[in-house]
Amino acid sequence: MRIHSWNVNGIRASIAKGLGNWLQATRPDVLCLQETKADPRSLTEGVLNLGGYQSYWTPLRRKGYAGVATYCLQPAATWCSELAAAKFDDEGRVVVTDVGDVSLYNVYFPNGKASPERLAYKLDFYRAFLDRVDSVVQSGRCVVFCGDVNTAHNAIDLARPAVNARVSGFLPDERAWLDRWAEHGWVDTFRYLHPDTRDAYTWWDMKTGARARNVGWRLDYCYVHNRYLDRLQGAGIAADVTGSDHCPIWLDLAE
Repeated sequence: MRIHSWNVNGIRASIAKGLGNWLQATRPDVLCLQETKADPRSLTEGVLNLGGYQSYWTPLRRKGYAGVATYCLQPAATWCSELAAAKFDDEGRVVVTDVGDVSLYNVYFPNGKASPERLAYKLDFYRAFLDRVDSVVQSGRCVVFCGDVNTAHNAIDLARPAVNARVSGFLPDERAWLDRWAEHGWVDTFRYLHPDTRDAYTWWDMKTGARARNVGWRLDYCYVHNRYLDRLQGAGIAADVTGSDHCPIWLDLAE
């Protein structure tokens, strides 16, 4: 099973830039999109069933803000669009689809740059999310979660770690939560398979033309619990794919 994940920074804009053509060429089993910025009720069937896929959406809570959608070649057995935590279910950040025996969490994690309050919200979201996926794994389900985590974990994961040491996205408190995920058995699949790979980023600042110089951050991740690590067959970054300030990432998982 191949899973792609991509923060498209607006699904309408990404379709205008060739998302449909890219989807037809790659044909993943599942495509997880973040920051769709669209209410599914306002979209055409051609968008909702792009390329013959069936899609599952969070309802948009605020116009033009956040939103996630998961596109599946085969219909999901079940799905939901919440974290089951009221504080975090009002921004449209999570879609859960059961694909085969895998519970797939497509997540657009909060950004903490706007204010101390938003940073606190982000860290609380990390805590609530970890509690949720830990409990699902304990119940015996294989869990994969992917999306825009909005934090670069280690110095290898961004081009200028020293310059950004006090910037949200690389703060010690944020990075500590990714350490905690690892302590709980969650494996960053790209870094597990490519431990020493440098200059591998998934987001670049468009305003400064950072992509042309590859001055980027690795903010997008696919995680699997170590109980199911034997099913991991590959993971990578499709840095050559344009159309957003992020690029797609992918994961191959044995069914």
